[in-house]
Amino acid sequence: MELQQFYYDNKIVKKFLYATLFWGVIGMSVGLLLAFMFIFPNLTDGISWLSFGRLRPLHTNAVIFAFVGNAIFAGVYYSTQRLLKARMYSDKLSNINFWGWQLIIVAAAITLPLGITSSKEYAELEWPLDIAIAVVWVVFGWNLIATILKRRQRHLYVAIWFYLATFVTVAVLHIFNSLAIPVGLFKSYSAYAGVQDALVQWWYGHNAVAFFLTTPFLGLMYYFIPKAANRPVYSYKLSIIHFWSLIFIYIWAGPHHLLYSALPDWAQNLGVAFSVMLLMPSWGGMINGLLTLRGAWDKVKTDPVLKFMVVALTGYGMATFEGPMLSLKNVNAIAHFSDWVIAHVHVGALAWNGFLTFGMVYWLVPRMFKTNLFSVKLANVHFWIGTLGIIIYALPMYVAGFVQASMWKQFNPDGTLTYGNFLETVNEIMPMYWMRAIGGSMYIVGMFILVYNVYRTIRKGSDVTDELAEAAPLQKLTGKRLVGEGFHTWLERKPVQLTILATIAILIGGIIQIVPTILVKSNVPTITSVKPYTPLELEGRDIYIRESCVSCHSQMVRPFRSEVERYGEYSKAGEYVYDHPFLWGSKRTGPDLMRIGGKYSDNWHFNHFYDPQSTSSGSIMPGYKWLITDEHDRSQTEAKMEAMVTLGVPYTEEEIANAQALMDEQATQIQKNLYSDPDFVKTYEADKKYAEENGLEFVEMKDREIVALIAYIQRLGTDIKIKEPEISTTTK
Repeated sequence: MELQQFYYDNKIVKKFLYATLFWGVIGMSVGLLLAFMFIFPNLTDGISWLSFGRLRPLHTNAVIFAFVGNAIFAGVYYSTQRLLKARMYSDKLSNINFWGWQLIIVAAAITLPLGITSSKEYAELEWPLDIAIAVVWVVFGWNLIATILKRRQRHLYVAIWFYLATFVTVAVLHIFNSLAIPVGLFKSYSAYAGVQDALVQWWYGHNAVAFFLTTPFLGLMYYFIPKAANRPVYSYKLSIIHFWSLIFIYIWAGPHHLLYSALPDWAQNLGVAFSVMLLMPSWGGMINGLLTLRGAWDKVKTDPVLKFMVVALTGYGMATFEGPMLSLKNVNAIAHFSDWVIAHVHVGALAWNGFLTFGMVYWLVPRMFKTNLFSVKLANVHFWIGTLGIIIYALPMYVAGFVQASMWKQFNPDGTLTYGNFLETVNEIMPMYWMRAIGGSMYIVGMFILVYNVYRTIRKGSDVTDELAEAAPLQKLTGKRLVGEGFHTWLERKPVQLTILATIAILIGGIIQIVPTILVKSNVPTITSVKPYTPLELEGRDIYIRESCVSCHSQMVRPFRSEVERYGEYSKAGEYVYDHPFLWGSKRTGPDLMRIGGKYSDNWHFNHFYDPQSTSSGSIMPGYKWLITDEHDRSQTEAKMEAMVTLGVPYTEEEIANAQALMDEQATQIQKNLYSDPDFVKTYEADKKYAEENGLEFVEMKDREIVALIAYIQRLGTDIKIKEPEISTTTK
């Protein structure tokens, strides 16, 4: 049979590799800055776009979608061409994928520090960027599937199965989680509310980890580990079991992020059951990867590529053991909202995603430039400093999590909380935050070593943009199963059928969990006393979202004695029916705010946002001085209320028409309350005098952002009235 000659497209792989390194440095640098902001909370004092709340979503998006995302595309474009013995279907589509993805990342890097965010974890970008992501992702999938259809290799290798499942599932997750009603170009409200929004978000959030940070990397693992070790995959049968069980089970596990919350118990229990089952396919994949190295352990000792990959697989095994363990209710009761979760997430991100990417880069670059790695010694230095960095980062965070959980739950013999002041727990774990910053510094030093090593390797190599290859054309076979051909062997040469079955597998869990929660009203019982937010409170909530206060504060009191004693009555599903989006949070760097309304005066909140340490000695919350000085833009209030009406919030036409007057009335009352503080009066009058003397426009306090935020904060948790227990006058 005559062989056909063709060229692999190396240009697109190189572009994604360069982007991986560039955005990796950016994302990790922002993460390191955030780590130091826990120690020095006023490090960026007064600069709104460098505040912790604005930078935190930038860090997560940069690491997940910029660093890891570009690494996925680099690995997929390289391995797909060689596994299918075909150039990518379209160079134009490849370049649209690359430049479109980079433009989205740049847009995220601009909008998130400006406070343009939906607040949904790992999905913070606003609706125009959500649409752009969907378009670019479809371009990627189109290119991938079209390449599969024109392949010269009949059977689809296991890596391709994972790439197909990634494309389909991420598209489904992203589209359904991002459904929203736009108010303007930079503002929208989630189509779901409260409990329903929480379930959809963590169906997405958990499976973004599964199908963006895991399944494509498993595909890369199945390609690059056998290549680097020069050995076949340990078990073909295990890879089949691994693939199908993983994609079917993973999609059910999202509710384990919402245990002991207002989510219906049946949904929580489903999440727990499938999370525990998830251990088996996850470890099946890890075992398949590690045992592929059987007989190659001498090479592991000397080859930095294999060292990175072994630690990556070990990190994957640790994270996927810990995930099911954290889904057990008794463990989750301790770990949730604590720094234990931060440790867990970073073991996965730094070891599994980071180290597999590093190993792939060290293997790819010399081959792409037809040379040897500039310095194996430097690569080994990177490996050891990176490994130590992970350990020094993660272990103190585990300790911090245990300390937090223990202190939050301790009681005195008389039944009072031993550590009633939340700040006592914060002060206790400050040494652990120092250790995290040191570990993160070591990890990013390793990243700089990688960049230098790659740069020097490229300098001494030759630029091969199109790599010559040859293979026999694919002969047509009947679509029916051949004699003696197993079902899965047949399926491996039928990409359309394989994709359809994978889609069905991932849709089952989502449909069973989400549809009843949205359609069956009894899952979210209504409470008659719960009313929509006033126009000013709605605006204040948007400021709360803009500043990403949800990154540090939860709004979910769980039904534990310690939490009820500390925060007040536990949260009810019906309290969140007007919350578009939900703001339950996933980390308590500060205390829960569900019942904060009315606990402190307006003056206290004013001073707390201006200088948190003045009201809470030892606080690591940064100041939000711009809230006190900036005028509040209320030009979109009516449009926001109309959007809420579309979503089912019962604002009347009269309330919308009178929104400005209602806001002014409520804001004026808060301003009067602030006047009760002599220090406030002095400062306020001095600002007014300064403006008049210098011909500047003076903004009344009632028209500033802080007043709207205070209105929202003072509303939290006040819709339901908890009857105080009666004190008996009799004695026994």
